[in-house]
Amino acid sequence: MAPLKFCANITWLFTELPDFSQRMYAAAAAGFQAVEAAWLYDSDLQELQRAKEATGLEVVLINTPPGNVKAGDLGLGAVPGREAEFRESLDLTVKFARALHCKRIHLMAGRVPEDSKRTAVAKEMEAVFVQNLSYAADVLAKEGITGFIEPINTRITDPRYFLDSPHQAAAILEKVGKPNIKLQMDVFHWQIMDGNLTQNIQKYFPLIGHVQIAQVPGRNEPDSAGELNYSYLFDMLETHGYQGYVGCEYKPLGSTEEGLGWIKRYWTGRKS
Repeated sequence: MAPLKFCANITWLFTELPDFSQRMYAAAAAGFQAVEAAWLYDSDLQELQRAKEATGLEVVLINTPPGNVKAGDLGLGAVPGREAEFRESLDLTVKFARALHCKRIHLMAGRVPEDSKRTAVAKEMEAVFVQNLSYAADVLAKEGITGFIEPINTRITDPRYFLDSPHQAAAILEKVGKPNIKLQMDVFHWQIMDGNLTQNIQKYFPLIGHVQIAQVPGRNEPDSAGELNYSYLFDMLETHGYQGYVGCEYKPLGSTEEGLGWIKRYWTGRKS
């Protein structure tokens, strides 16, 4: 069985350093060969390119822009009436992805509008999301990029996020029907919304192209106190032959470096 490939999420890790480019150097020094990030769009793109070239890191995944955060946006993919903005944001994401040779983009669904009830707008939002994902699939196919949709839990993290379960995501992917739009499994969110991880991973494994990890409920290091047994989950992913990356998207309890014992043990154990 091939060992898992990990990438440091530099939106969450190495935040002791202010700039994403500095965090890339720190990730490489810590032993990572790849990074991912949410939103890099306020960073100097040439500086990111220089950091990538100097470290040899692969930039694995970036998110589409959130929209107007001050107005309550967290993605635009499923938000009615914002289709033109979604396409503009996709263009910006592709520009960064192309420059950084990044082959995966998380296409953020967004939130149920503030003045709406989820049940009242669910069908319309799904239709908008399917339409936008179909459009994105065609754009990304020309670049050799895979798009991802990620369920985010609505119990703790974001009560108004539209896409909140793997079951909902799988149904949407079936309607989109594009081979380069896949499922992003954040184990933290899946556990909070549904649990039953063994069965859900087995059921949806053919759709999964990217994984992210954190302990539940604190969203800290995988080996911190919590509900999840990551030794079991890592073994399960290996047994299934998972070939994608595992993104380390968690809040370190102390410094990032102090909390990396779990991954260093994994790396050492798989080499022996």
